[in-house]
Amino acid sequence: MQKKQRMETAVIHAGYDSKQHLGSLSTPLFQTSTFTFDSAEQGEKRFAGEEEGYIYSRLGNPTVRTLEERIAQLEGAEMGLAFGSGMAAVSAVLVALTKAGDHVLCSRGLYGCTFGLLSMMKEKYNITHDFSYMKTEEELRRMIRPETACIFIETPINPTMKLLDLEMIARVSNEYGIPVVVDNTFSTPYLQRPLESGCDIVIHSATKYISGHGDVIAGLVAGKADFMKEVAMTTQKDIGGVLSPFDAWLLLRGLKTLPVRMDRHSYNAGKLLEQLNNHPLVKQVYYPGDDKNPDFAIMQRQMKQGGGVLAFEIVGSKKDAQKFLNELTFIKIAVSLGDAESLIQHPATMTHAVIPEESRLKMGITDQLIRISAGLEAWEDIWGDLEQAFTKVRDGSLEMKN
Repeated sequence: MQKKQRMETAVIHAGYDSKQHLGSLSTPLFQTSTFTFDSAEQGEKRFAGEEEGYIYSRLGNPTVRTLEERIAQLEGAEMGLAFGSGMAAVSAVLVALTKAGDHVLCSRGLYGCTFGLLSMMKEKYNITHDFSYMKTEEELRRMIRPETACIFIETPINPTMKLLDLEMIARVSNEYGIPVVVDNTFSTPYLQRPLESGCDIVIHSATKYISGHGDVIAGLVAGKADFMKEVAMTTQKDIGGVLSPFDAWLLLRGLKTLPVRMDRHSYNAGKLLEQLNNHPLVKQVYYPGDDKNPDFAIMQRQMKQGGGVLAFEIVGSKKDAQKFLNELTFIKIAVSLGDAESLIQHPATMTHAVIPEESRLKMGITDQLIRISAGLEAWEDIWGDLEQAFTKVRDGSLEMKN
C-alpha cells in the first residue's frame, strides 16, 4: 500500500499515473465532448452502470476525473466533483441537500451570490435560512430547527475575515444529524481541512487560489462518496454545471504550485497587516493571522497560516474609500482573489452589493470596508502603492483632515 503523500507532493502527483497515459509527464487533455463504444452492447452496459468507462464529458472526463481525485486527496475526502464555477458547486450542493419547506442555517456573512441563491430558494421553494454568529454551542442549538437540512458556513468569512470554530460546529451538528458544508475558498486545503475537524462537505471556488492565475472559472466539492455520487447523478448531471476538460487541465497545472504560492500570499498579507495596523488612516484591520484578532486562537487550532486576504476600514466616508481605490497605480481593482496580482475591491458596492444594507451592516460590511488579496509581488511594492494612495486621499479629504 502506497504511503499517504504530504500536501506538497500530493498537489503534484495525486490522482495521476503517467504509465497509464503513454508516459506523459503532464496530465493529458481529453478535449472531447463524447466517447465511442466498441459495440452497441458496450454502450448499453455503460449506460446501465454494468461496465465502467466514459460516455459523455458532462458525465465524466479523464482530465476532469484526475482533478476530482486530486482535490479529494488534498481535502482528505472520499470523492471530489468539479463544476463550471464556484456558484455551480454551491447551488448543486444546496439543491441536493434541501427540499421545499427545509431550513438552512448560515454563518453571519456569506458571499453575495450565495446570499442571492438562498434568497431565490426562499422565494421559489420556501426553503428558509437564518444567520448565526455560531460563537457558542448554546447559540447554535438555539438556531437549529426540526426542518434544518444543513449548516452552511464560510470561515474565514468573506470579507470580514471572521473565523468559526469548525470542531465545535461539527460536534453540535452531529448530535442532530445535520451535515455541515464549509466554503473553504479563502484557505484552500493547504491552510485548512474542514473534514478533519468533523465537517461533511467542502466547497471551493477554484477560480481563486486553486487556479492561482486568474484565467479559470471553476468550482470543486469534496466529501463522502455516497453523497458525492448522489450529487453527480442528480444536480450535477441534470442541471449540468460541469467543468470543461481544458479548465480542469489549467487547474491541475495551477495546483502544482499551491503550497509555494499560499506561503507567499500569507507572508505578504502579514507584512501588510503590520503596516496597516500602524497607519493613522486605518480604523481597523481584519486578518485571521493577527494575534490581536479575537479569533486568533481559532486560527491557531484549525489553520496553518492566516492566508492571503485581509480587510480594513479606512477613516472617512464611502467616497474616501472609492477615491483610495482610484488612486492606486498597479494594484488592480477587481472582485476576485488568489491571483499572482494583488487585487482590491469595495465589498459594499461590489461583491456584496446584492445584500440589503441592513443585513450587510449586521455582517460588518460598512461603506468604509476595503478587501485586499495580497498577490505575489514584493510586499514593499504593494505597501508602497497603498501608502501613496492613503496620502492622496488624506490630502484631498476634508473629513480625514478633521
